[in-house]
Amino acid sequence: MGTTETGNARFVPASDQSLLIYFDNKITLRAHEQVRRMLRALELQPIAGVRNLHPAYCSLLVNFDAMKLRHAQLEEILSGYLGRLDEVSLPEPRLVEIPVCYGSEYGPDLNEVAALHEMTPAQVIELHASTTYLVYFLGFVPGFAYLGELPETLVTPRLGTPRKKVPPGSVGIAGRQTGVYPFATPGGWRLLGRTPLAMFRTDRDGLSLLSIGDRVRFAPISRERFAEMERS
Repeated sequence: MGTTETGNARFVPASDQSLLIYFDNKITLRAHEQVRRMLRALELQPIAGVRNLHPAYCSLLVNFDAMKLRHAQLEEILSGYLGRLDEVSLPEPRLVEIPVCYGSEYGPDLNEVAALHEMTPAQVIELHASTTYLVYFLGFVPGFAYLGELPETLVTPRLGTPRKKVPPGSVGIAGRQTGVYPFATPGGWRLLGRTPLAMFRTDRDGLSLLSIGDRVRFAPISRERFAEMERS
Protein backbone atom coordinates (compact mmCIF):
# COMPACT_ATOMS: atom_id res chain seq x y z
CA MET A 1 0.00 0.00 0.00
CA GLY A 2 1.46 3.34 -1.04
CA THR A 3 0.67 7.03 -1.24
CA THR A 4 -1.17 8.36 -4.29
CA GLU A 5 -1.60 11.99 -5.27
CA THR A 6 -4.60 13.27 -7.22
CA GLY A 7 -4.79 17.00 -7.97
CA ASN A 8 -4.64 18.82 -4.63
CA ALA A 9 -5.31 15.70 -2.56
CA ARG A 10 -3.15 12.81 -1.39
CA PHE A 11 -4.41 9.29 -0.63
CA VAL A 12 -2.65 7.34 2.13
CA PRO A 13 -3.79 3.84 3.17
CA ALA A 14 -4.21 3.89 6.96
CA SER A 15 -5.10 0.21 7.41
CA ASP A 16 -6.52 -2.66 5.39
CA GLN A 17 -9.97 -1.09 5.94
CA SER A 18 -9.28 2.64 5.87
CA LEU A 19 -7.97 5.34 3.59
CA LEU A 20 -6.82 8.86 4.47
CA ILE A 21 -7.39 11.78 2.12
CA TYR A 22 -4.99 14.65 2.86
CA PHE A 23 -5.80 18.06 1.43
CA ASP A 24 -2.65 19.63 2.89
CA ASN A 25 0.10 18.75 5.32
CA LYS A 26 -0.66 21.73 7.54
CA ILE A 27 -3.76 23.37 9.01
CA THR A 28 -5.25 25.93 6.62
CA LEU A 29 -8.77 27.24 6.14
CA ARG A 30 -8.69 26.17 2.48
CA ALA A 31 -7.71 22.60 3.35
CA HIS A 32 -10.41 22.38 5.99
CA GLU A 33 -13.02 23.73 3.59
CA GLN A 34 -12.07 20.92 1.19
CA VAL A 35 -12.46 18.41 4.04
CA ARG A 36 -15.96 19.76 4.68
CA ARG A 37 -16.87 19.69 0.99
CA MET A 38 -15.71 16.09 0.61
CA LEU A 39 -17.56 15.09 3.78
CA ARG A 40 -20.71 16.80 2.50
CA ALA A 41 -20.41 15.19 -0.93
CA LEU A 42 -20.05 11.72 0.58
CA GLU A 43 -23.00 12.30 2.90
CA LEU A 44 -25.18 13.39 -0.02
CA GLN A 45 -23.97 10.62 -2.35
CA PRO A 46 -22.79 7.72 -0.18
CA ILE A 47 -20.46 5.07 -1.59
CA ALA A 48 -21.61 1.47 -1.14
CA GLY A 49 -19.16 -0.25 1.18
CA VAL A 50 -18.02 2.89 3.01
CA ARG A 51 -18.79 2.53 6.70
CA ASN A 52 -17.65 5.69 8.47
CA LEU A 53 -16.17 9.12 7.76
CA HIS A 54 -13.88 10.87 10.24
CA PRO A 55 -12.92 14.48 9.41
CA ALA A 56 -9.88 16.17 10.94
CA TYR A 57 -8.05 19.48 10.47
CA CYS A 58 -6.83 18.85 6.93
CA SER A 59 -7.74 15.22 6.23
CA LEU A 60 -10.65 12.81 6.02
CA LEU A 61 -10.41 9.20 7.15
CA VAL A 62 -12.65 6.85 5.17
CA ASN A 63 -13.40 3.45 6.73
CA PHE A 64 -14.69 0.81 4.35
CA ASP A 65 -15.71 -2.83 4.12
CA ALA A 66 -12.66 -4.69 2.80
CA MET A 67 -14.96 -7.44 1.49
CA LYS A 68 -16.60 -4.92 -0.88
CA LEU A 69 -13.83 -2.46 -1.74
CA ARG A 70 -10.09 -2.31 -2.26
CA HIS A 71 -7.92 0.76 -1.74
CA ALA A 72 -7.35 1.25 -5.46
CA GLN A 73 -11.08 0.99 -6.20
CA LEU A 74 -11.97 3.47 -3.50
CA GLU A 75 -9.27 5.91 -4.62
CA GLU A 76 -10.66 5.83 -8.15
CA ILE A 77 -14.20 6.52 -6.93
CA LEU A 78 -13.08 9.27 -4.57
CA SER A 79 -11.04 10.92 -7.33
CA GLY A 80 -14.32 11.48 -9.16
CA TYR A 81 -15.69 13.28 -6.08
CA LEU A 82 -12.55 15.43 -5.89
CA GLY A 83 -13.18 16.73 -9.37
CA ARG A 84 -16.63 18.01 -8.32
CA LEU A 85 -15.84 19.54 -4.93
CA ASP A 86 -16.17 23.13 -6.14
CA GLU A 87 -19.80 22.36 -7.01
CA VAL A 88 -20.60 21.25 -3.45
CA SER A 89 -22.42 23.93 -1.47
CA LEU A 90 -21.88 24.11 2.27
CA PRO A 91 -24.55 25.25 4.74
CA GLU A 92 -24.17 28.73 6.20
CA PRO A 93 -22.07 28.44 9.37
CA ARG A 94 -23.86 29.04 12.65
CA LEU A 95 -22.42 31.42 15.24
CA VAL A 96 -22.74 29.80 18.66
CA GLU A 97 -22.10 31.77 21.83
CA ILE A 98 -20.91 29.80 24.84
CA PRO A 99 -21.12 31.50 28.26
CA VAL A 100 -18.07 30.88 30.45
CA CYS A 101 -17.29 31.62 34.09
CA TYR A 102 -13.53 32.12 34.07
CA GLY A 103 -11.05 31.48 36.88
CA SER A 104 -11.37 30.29 40.50
CA GLU A 105 -12.50 26.65 40.82
CA TYR A 106 -13.97 26.84 37.31
CA GLY A 107 -10.64 27.71 35.68
CA PRO A 108 -7.84 26.44 37.94
CA ASP A 109 -5.12 27.07 35.32
CA LEU A 110 -6.05 30.67 34.46
CA ASN A 111 -3.49 32.29 36.75
CA GLU A 112 -0.69 29.98 35.62
CA VAL A 113 -1.48 30.62 31.94
CA ALA A 114 -1.43 34.36 32.66
CA ALA A 115 1.95 34.05 34.38
CA LEU A 116 3.40 31.98 31.52
CA HIS A 117 2.52 34.75 29.07
CA GLU A 118 3.33 37.64 31.41
CA MET A 119 -0.29 38.81 31.35
CA THR A 120 -2.97 39.44 33.92
CA PRO A 121 -5.81 36.91 34.19
CA ALA A 122 -8.16 39.61 32.85
CA GLN A 123 -6.00 39.97 29.73
CA VAL A 124 -6.10 36.20 29.14
CA ILE A 125 -9.89 36.21 29.48
CA GLU A 126 -10.22 39.14 27.11
CA LEU A 127 -8.03 37.47 24.48
CA HIS A 128 -9.76 34.12 24.76
CA ALA A 129 -13.24 35.66 24.60
CA SER A 130 -12.50 38.17 21.82
CA THR A 131 -11.72 35.54 19.19
CA THR A 132 -14.19 33.80 16.86
CA TYR A 133 -13.21 30.13 16.59
CA LEU A 134 -13.87 27.58 13.87
CA VAL A 135 -15.10 24.07 14.73
CA TYR A 136 -12.59 21.97 12.82
CA PHE A 137 -13.95 18.58 13.85
CA LEU A 138 -15.41 16.59 16.74
CA GLY A 139 -13.62 13.74 18.46
CA PHE A 140 -11.95 12.40 21.62
CA VAL A 141 -15.40 11.89 23.22
CA PRO A 142 -18.88 12.60 21.78
CA GLY A 143 -19.53 16.33 21.62
CA PHE A 144 -15.90 17.44 22.07
CA ALA A 145 -15.22 20.06 19.38
CA TYR A 146 -11.67 21.05 18.42
CA LEU A 147 -11.75 24.83 18.02
CA GLY A 148 -9.09 27.02 16.47
CA GLU A 149 -7.12 28.95 16.35
CA LEU A 150 -6.09 30.61 19.58
CA PRO A 151 -4.47 34.05 19.38
CA GLU A 152 -0.71 33.57 18.97
CA THR A 153 -0.04 35.14 22.37
CA LEU A 154 -2.20 32.48 24.08
CA VAL A 155 -0.60 29.40 22.53
CA THR A 156 0.21 27.20 25.54
CA PRO A 157 1.48 23.62 25.90
CA ARG A 158 -0.60 20.95 27.58
CA LEU A 159 -0.11 20.11 31.22
CA GLY A 160 2.93 17.97 31.95
CA THR A 161 0.71 15.50 33.80
CA PRO A 162 -2.95 15.17 32.70
CA ARG A 163 -5.68 15.43 35.30
CA LYS A 164 -7.42 12.19 36.14
CA LYS A 165 -10.81 13.89 35.99
CA VAL A 166 -11.84 17.13 34.30
CA PRO A 167 -15.35 18.41 35.19
CA PRO A 168 -17.92 18.54 32.36
CA GLY A 169 -18.24 21.98 30.79
CA SER A 170 -14.59 22.84 31.45
CA VAL A 171 -13.11 25.18 28.84
CA GLY A 172 -9.48 24.40 28.11
CA ILE A 173 -6.61 25.34 25.83
CA ALA A 174 -3.75 23.26 24.45
CA GLY A 175 -1.31 24.36 21.76
CA ARG A 176 -3.28 26.45 19.28
CA GLN A 177 -6.60 24.84 20.21
CA THR A 178 -9.41 25.47 22.64
CA GLY A 179 -12.40 23.32 23.48
CA VAL A 180 -15.07 22.32 26.00
CA TYR A 181 -15.13 18.97 27.80
CA PRO A 182 -18.66 17.51 27.40
CA PHE A 183 -18.18 14.86 30.09
CA ALA A 184 -16.03 14.23 33.16
CA THR A 185 -12.94 12.63 31.63
CA PRO A 186 -9.17 12.61 32.08
CA GLY A 187 -7.54 15.52 30.26
CA GLY A 188 -4.34 17.49 29.89
CA TRP A 189 -5.66 20.80 28.56
CA ARG A 190 -5.19 23.90 30.68
CA LEU A 191 -8.53 24.94 32.17
CA LEU A 192 -9.53 28.60 31.95
CA GLY A 193 -13.19 28.36 32.94
CA ARG A 194 -16.41 26.39 32.74
CA THR A 195 -19.73 26.70 30.92
CA PRO A 196 -23.14 25.71 32.31
CA LEU A 197 -24.25 24.63 28.80
CA ALA A 198 -24.51 20.91 28.00
CA MET A 199 -22.27 20.21 25.02
CA PHE A 200 -23.85 16.80 24.35
CA ARG A 201 -27.43 15.71 25.06
CA THR A 202 -29.26 12.61 23.93
CA ASP A 203 -32.56 14.53 23.68
CA ARG A 204 -31.12 17.11 21.26
CA ASP A 205 -31.33 16.89 17.46
CA GLY A 206 -27.79 16.19 16.35
CA LEU A 207 -26.85 15.37 19.97
CA SER A 208 -23.85 17.72 19.99
CA LEU A 209 -24.27 21.47 20.58
CA LEU A 210 -21.56 22.16 17.98
CA SER A 211 -21.07 20.88 14.43
CA ILE A 212 -18.12 20.95 12.05
CA GLY A 213 -17.91 24.35 10.37
CA ASP A 214 -19.68 26.27 13.15
CA ARG A 215 -18.17 29.49 14.51
CA VAL A 216 -17.89 29.86 18.28
CA ARG A 217 -17.52 32.82 20.63
CA PHE A 218 -17.01 32.59 24.38
CA ALA A 219 -18.86 35.12 26.58
CA PRO A 220 -17.63 35.77 30.15
CA ILE A 221 -20.31 35.45 32.84
CA SER A 222 -20.36 35.86 36.62
CA ARG A 223 -20.52 33.07 39.19
CA GLU A 224 -24.10 34.14 39.94
CA ARG A 225 -25.12 33.90 36.30
CA PHE A 226 -23.40 30.51 36.04
CA ALA A 227 -25.44 29.22 38.99
CA GLU A 228 -28.68 30.60 37.49
CA MET A 229 -28.04 28.95 34.12
CA GLU A 230 -26.98 25.68 35.73
CA ARG A 231 -30.29 25.54 37.64
CA SER A 232 -32.46 26.35 34.61
